[in-house]
Amino acid sequence: MMKQKILVVDDEASVRETIRLQLKSTGHEIIEAEDGGQAISLLGAGNSSGISVIICDVRMPNINGVEAVSFFRKDHPSIPVIVLTGYPDVKLAVDFVAKGVFDYVVKPVEKERLIAKVEKAAIQNAIMNIVD
Repeated sequence: MMKQKILVVDDEASVRETIRLQLKSTGHEIIEAEDGGQAISLLGAGNSSGISVIICDVRMPNINGVEAVSFFRKDHPSIPVIVLTGYPDVKLAVDFVAKGVFDYVVKPVEKERLIAKVEKAAIQNAIMNIVD
């Protein structure tokens, strides 16, 4: 698969680093944001072109994952979003899926599982871009 840009949104630097290291073997470019507000700013600054997948935490300061995902779905509906959380919540998971989130994953996630989900989301994005 071609090199993709993956936006990782999490307030914990160690989590962002772990995801970056897990995805390093795939050759994808990892862009990091410390919270939803920073991610929204990055996407709003014209950086959305080329972003294939967004991985977003739920519990973050400033703009949390729920608010950020709402923005991503509204302003960038073609970019698949994988919600990655340490606090599983069935109702929240159902709400996210209803809003069009690609997947809902509970931390910690195994490297192979994360890579598979990111690859699947990137393929979906590529197909959607061909169709559009």
